[in-house]
Order: sequence, then structure tokens, then C-alpha cells
Amino acid sequence: MLNSLQAQLLKAGLVDEKKIKQAQRAKKKAAKNAPEKVQDTAAAVERARAEKAERDRQLNLQRQEEAARKEREAQAKQIIEQAVIDRSAGDVPYQFVVKNKIKKIHVTQEQFDRLSRGRLAIVRLSGQFQIIPLEAAEKVAERAPHWPVIIAKVEEQPADEDDPYAAYKIPDDLMW
Repeated sequence: MLNSLQAQLLKAGLVDEKKIKQAQRAKKKAAKNAPEKVQDTAAAVERARAEKAERDRQLNLQRQEEAARKEREAQAKQIIEQAVIDRSAGDVPYQFVVKNKIKKIHVTQEQFDRLSRGRLAIVRLSGQFQIIPLEAAEKVAERAPHWPVIIAKVEEQPADEDDPYAAYKIPDDLMW
């Protein structure tokens, strides 16, 4: 039951029969342990399959969230396009802050008054600032909260009792 290499080594005197039998026993022992390796391999395959399924589920969830975000942004864009107020006849400059920078658009006097009182809002669409009604601006802010929507904040300040100019109110639309 010796293979040709073992027989050649035995003839050459490099190994004795004891070493050959020891090698054959080790080989048989390894063959017995092979089913455990198959089971380990099957468990590894099952683990890999479960990990892949989890990765696929996470990727699918990300894709769904991205699609929902794009849909909300498209709805916000459509709301802006439908509600935009024409300001082509505007000659009064209105200044506002976007990302710590002062921007200026030209509006009509009526639009200026409504913007100053917080009844109109300014949004950016395709790189240009547009004026829309407050209701539309709230819908846009709800659907795309990361889009800048500028609404003037009208705050009533409590009158200081010692202020000598308390009777003289400063108008909202005061031009400097």
C-alpha cells in the first residue's frame, strides 16, 4: 500500500517503515477531520450570505431615502415655480442675508413692504432669488429644509421706560 515516492524513499534508506506508517495515520486523521472543515465552510458561506443580505438591505434603504429626498426636492421646486411673484418692474432694492453674505434684489414698493413685514419670502431657484408667498415658503421649508428660505422676522421690542425717544417709532421700511 505504499505509493511510489514512499517506496523510493524506503529503498534509498531515507525513511523507515515506522515513519511511513506515522505519515499514513496522519493522513487518515486529516481525512476524518475533513467533514468538520466542510461544516466550518458551510457556516462561513452562510455567514457571508447573511452579511451580503444585510449590506444589500442597507444599500436598498439608502437608495429609497435618496429617492424620497429627490422627490421632496422636486415637489419644492414645483411649488416655487407655481408660486413665484413677478418682480421685473422692481426698482426698490431689498437687502437680505444668505450664508453670512448680504444679497440684494430689486422689488416693487408693495413687495418691499410685504417682505419687510414677513408676508413674502425669498427662495433660491436655479441660482436666482425668487419671491413667493409665505404659505408657499412654509411648504418649501417643510419639503426641503436644507434649501434657504428667507423670511423677515418682525419682532416687537418692549419699550424702555427711560427712553426719551419712545414716542418716535422707527418705520420698518426706513431707507438709509
